[in-house]
Amino acid sequence: LRPKEGRTARFYAIVSRDTVDAEFASHRQRFLAEQGYSYRIIDSAELSGEAGMG
Repeated sequence: LRPKEGRTARFYAIVSRDTVDAEFASHRQRFLAEQGYSYRIIDSAELSGEAGMG
């Protein structure tokens, strides 16, 4: 998706570690960076609020 005037577009992908999907995701990340888009990788622990606890 391309952002419209003054708006932000977001793209989400859920990828499991050590899978073929993870390899495709790395290519997607490279493509996004080459096109000038930023991306952020979030671990599932961050989503569940467990990051930093333990």
